[in-house]
Amino acid sequence: MKQLSELKLKLLDLLKEDARRDANLLATLLGASSEEVTEAIRELEEDHVIVKYATVVNSSKLDDEKVTALIEVQITPERGRGFEAIAERVYLFPQVKSVFLMSGAYDLLVEVEGRNLKEVASFVSDKLSTLESVLSTKTHFILKKYKQDGIIFEDPEEDRRLLISP
Repeated sequence: MKQLSELKLKLLDLLKEDARRDANLLATLLGASSEEVTEAIRELEEDHVIVKYATVVNSSKLDDEKVTALIEVQITPERGRGFEAIAERVYLFPQVKSVFLMSGAYDLLVEVEGRNLKEVASFVSDKLSTLESVLSTKTHFILKKYKQDGIIFEDPEEDRRLLISP
């Protein structure tokens, strides 16, 4: 793992806030030339530091009724490969959005998305829990997202107090 320059670290922070900023604006904010910024972005992409540019969607504003679940998974690690082999088998399922190796009471945290509760439950019972290394699962359905990736989804509440003047 190589050490990133201060320019690249600041650039990453700015891109995490808003990846749509162009090189000229980023250069102005960083006190660098647009060529330096463009080259730094290219290097970060080539080194797979920047893996993808993504949009954060507030799904509560859509008619889409998708269901998201977080699943705690306890597993038996494979000799010689540890958790890697089972993690790979899990993340290759198309329903799986994220997989994290965890410390604590369970080994993997798996984020799954489905069209409805039944589809997620079917995935857990038919695919995930039947994997040879899986000892147990515990599923938590997300009821509402308040904040994700630093973005607050709640609309600010209006101040409904009456104005009183002396």
